Amino acid sequence: MPIRQIAKMGHPVLRMRSAEVPDPTDPEIARLVEDMRDTLVDISGAGIAAPQLYDPRRVILYRIEADRVPEGSSMKPLPWTVMINPELTTIGSDKQLIWEKCLSLPGLHGKVPRHTKVHISFQTLEGDTVAYDADGWHAMILQHEYDHLDGILYPMRMDDISLLSFNAEPGPLSEDVASDKSIDPMFQKLAASWASRHLWLPETSGKP
Repeated sequence: MPIRQIAKMGHPVLRMRSAEVPDPTDPEIARLVEDMRDTLVDISGAGIAAPQLYDPRRVILYRIEADRVPEGSSMKPLPWTVMINPELTTIGSDKQLIWEKCLSLPGLHGKVPRHTKVHISFQTLEGDTVAYDADGWHAMILQHEYDHLDGILYPMRMDDISLLSFNAEPGPLSEDVASDKSIDPMFQKLAASWASRHLWLPETSGKP
């Protein structure tokens, strides 16, 4: 299947509510999911929503690989999961700030308040309905991808826009990584690669 171009922030497809899929078993949806998977593998991403491929339908695909799970975390790797017409509701009022990146905002990352527990229901490619609760980082990933289906990008969720940073200058992120090793390893590597880190955070010099 072809590797598709990613829609970037500013394109109308990322600002609209996506349409319900009338028939999840339609072969056209299976082909869309294959394109989503091939595109995600090509760019080493964790999750993608159909609108990011310029297709405004309510489809999400994601996986969590072992190298994305922080050491000591209760989070487990998750296999490829296709969600068609998902419905997400939050559970409780507890929120946590989490660092996020997005394929549609290349070169940026930000710290976003997310609910720590959610309930998700969706249809599979076979037309079955699946529902379960998710917590922690898993819940936060689901919220990020689900937002795409409603035309919401993560900066729209941020309380403090000063924490929206370029990947090349991850100052606030590096401060967090210095004191919190439970942060997603992808972000730990991003902080460690900051060339000016030792000038602004001398106490982290030589640390991962």
